[in-house]
Amino acid sequence: MPHDPGKSLGDIRRAVEFLLQITSSRTLVDYRSDEILRSAIERKFEIIGEALNRLQKIDPALASAIPQHRQIISFRNILTHDYDVIDDQVVWDIVQKDLQPLLQEVIRLLEKLK
Repeated sequence: MPHDPGKSLGDIRRAVEFLLQITSSRTLVDYRSDEILRSAIERKFEIIGEALNRLQKIDPALASAIPQHRQIISFRNILTHDYDVIDDQVVWDIVQKDLQPLLQEVIRLLEKLK
């Protein structure tokens, strides 16, 4: 069954919103010391990357409208396959700097699909 672009974008939106919510009052120290928090964050990044990967396959033009979509997919692959070399600072920097712009772009694209 083919994947729906709107569903993929919705999955990304929900994952980003969740990440923003659970990290709003947290720090890098929290991320490093709380295995449950770290696991939740990494899982949501995996979902974001996989949803973008699916979107890339079914609607490359739509996926390319998301800045750094290829890097996001690559980040998902690192989290999944190279979990033992993940740099906590890199993950936390992404949480702090890249999630809000990604959410804004995904919301814009979802509105455009309606």
